[in-house]
Amino acid sequence: MANYRQYCPVALASEVLAERWNPLIVRNLMFGADTFSAIANGVPSMSRSMLIKRLDELQRGGVIETQLKPDGRGYNYRLTDAGADLAGVIRALGTWGERWADVTSEQSDPAYALWAWCQVQLNRANLPHGRMVIAFTFPDERASNRRFWILIEHGDAEMCHSDPGGQADLTVEAGSRAFVDWNRGARTWRDVLRTGEIAVSGPQRLRRAFPRSNALRSPTTMQRKMGKTCGSVLTERWSSSK
Repeated sequence: MANYRQYCPVALASEVLAERWNPLIVRNLMFGADTFSAIANGVPSMSRSMLIKRLDELQRGGVIETQLKPDGRGYNYRLTDAGADLAGVIRALGTWGERWADVTSEQSDPAYALWAWCQVQLNRANLPHGRMVIAFTFPDERASNRRFWILIEHGDAEMCHSDPGGQADLTVEAGSRAFVDWNRGARTWRDVLRTGEIAVSGPQRLRRAFPRSNALRSPTTMQRKMGKTCGSVLTERWSSSK
């Protein structure tokens, strides 16, 4: 962890938060990711060894704390009061980024888009009943980042890096940039279908329902949900364990 040797509060806060990846880890926790795998899926370009290091630094910095899982295998992660107090900082970073930074192909990782869809943007009211598998292929990605699945069951959805089994009910082939632009609300579903940048195969009723399960495609709306999650849901989730 960096040490700027300054008593300035900006320097002190930066020693903890301004390390690479740390703001995104805090963001993921504010979005409700509370296991190592859930946090890791929200930073798909980050190595697992670096995530372990950063989680340890954030814990030593008083931003997060851990709790042993009931089965004794692994830990749950949660924000401390100091960590939850960073919600305004993370929201401000998001507002600045939306206003001043451009999204290019370099920032169009479909793995993050799928994670955000399941973790933050999921419209559970529009999910189909029963079990459903959606298979995604992104031909313009490297082999390790080309294929993903979303498993829908029990009224929830989970992004999978390996085939969860069973025949896919829908298959989606998409260009990464087009998929990310639709997922973040920069383009309409009709537009990306019309241009052929996204193609969906499967029963018509499922094809029509597919985009409606993505409820919160605006970055600003995601920031509001993050603040709500951090301010109330996380507090409620962990209050019984303190």
